[in-house]
Amino acid sequence: MKAAQIKKYSKTINVQINNIDKPEPISNEVLIKVSYAAVNPLDIMNVHGSVRLMQNYSMPLTLGNEVSGVITEIGNEVNNFKIGDKVYARLPLDKIGGFAEYVAVRASEISNIPNNLTLKQAVAVPLTGLTAYQGLVEELQVKPHKTLFIPGGSGSFGQLAVPVAKSMGLQVIVSGNARMKDHILKLGADQYIDYRKDDYWDLLKDIDYVIDTRGGSELDREMSIMKPGGRILSLIAGPNRQFAVSNNLAAWKTILFGVVGRKLDKIARKHQVEYRFIFVRSNGQQLEKITEIVEKNNIIPQIDSHEFSLDQIQSALE
Repeated sequence: MKAAQIKKYSKTINVQINNIDKPEPISNEVLIKVSYAAVNPLDIMNVHGSVRLMQNYSMPLTLGNEVSGVITEIGNEVNNFKIGDKVYARLPLDKIGGFAEYVAVRASEISNIPNNLTLKQAVAVPLTGLTAYQGLVEELQVKPHKTLFIPGGSGSFGQLAVPVAKSMGLQVIVSGNARMKDHILKLGADQYIDYRKDDYWDLLKDIDYVIDTRGGSELDREMSIMKPGGRILSLIAGPNRQFAVSNNLAAWKTILFGVVGRKLDKIARKHQVEYRFIFVRSNGQQLEKITEIVEKNNIIPQIDSHEFSLDQIQSALE
């Protein structure tokens, strides 16, 4: 089968289309004929080797973190899926490879696609949906009736994060561009701030939780509007010691991330809040819950209409 691979980590994108063996599903896996694979910033990070301290891959590496497709084979221990099922997944960290004609995945990592979405629409859900769910439940440990602010939350992440957060009883505030205001409000956001008209740090205070999508100097401003004791989760700023401890990483990584994240923790201490970072993982049970939310709210992800063939992965990444 065809697969898009890299031979080594590189600062430039240099992907080759190779012919490799079609995977054979083991007893607890299914074989998925890939219909669509989403292209994400994470794929670029995999090319550059930016996340190798968290997940280092052997080479050659087949790229692709997020897929939708049809099951063509099932392992003899799989009883909750059948051949012909339309499914989707954020592929396991240790076994990505969605930029290929087929991928073998543990049945525990996948879910049937939402019944209101096509395979093309569905592929935009797993990575952002799981990021929102794991971020809210595991990292922020949110409680109902508290406030959540998502600066820059009008993009693909916000489309899933807003309804997921609302399903948990949160009051949700989002900032973003004017074009997406009505769409995000329809998804359930309680307040929308047009960043071109207003500065959120002048309007907000006593926020319980923040999900940071920007990083950099923005973190200080985001923390300044929070209640003492609140939690901020960054999707981009980088890991700290707490991240290493929570993920049971090696002692040397715990020390390294402690040094790397010292500045982030210092800013958090200044504002009397707790800093968290996330590197989202696959989870079929959580994806089923996200599927229910997508169906209940009839969420249709807004995605680019342009399609790239597998042979065009280089252009898709660029």
